Amino acid sequence: MRHFDRQGCRLAARRWRSVAGEIDIVMRDGAGVVFIEVKKARTHDEAAGRLTARQRDRICLSAQIWLEGEPQGQFTPARYELAVVDAMGRVAVVPHAFAA
Repeated sequence: MRHFDRQGCRLAARRWRSVAGEIDIVMRDGAGVVFIEVKKARTHDEAAGRLTARQRDRICLSAQIWLEGEPQGQFTPARYELAVVDAMGRVAVVPHAFAA
């Protein structure tokens, strides 16, 4: 994703699967990790509305499993972002999308 490439992130995995579920994109941001869920719909708002609490929980659990393999384990800096894609293919990123 160009947005993350411009920030200096590099791709670590696409459609990474664990026993808990799948993470659409995993990027490395220095020593940290960015977990990205991608949602598509007619509008960005509709796409954002498609991320359910159950999906967030599944992604968070999968991310914990990913972090077990990191040198700092669960202490690895990590964040969750949502990339929404509209019918025209335009992408918008919702930073820290899982923050309460």
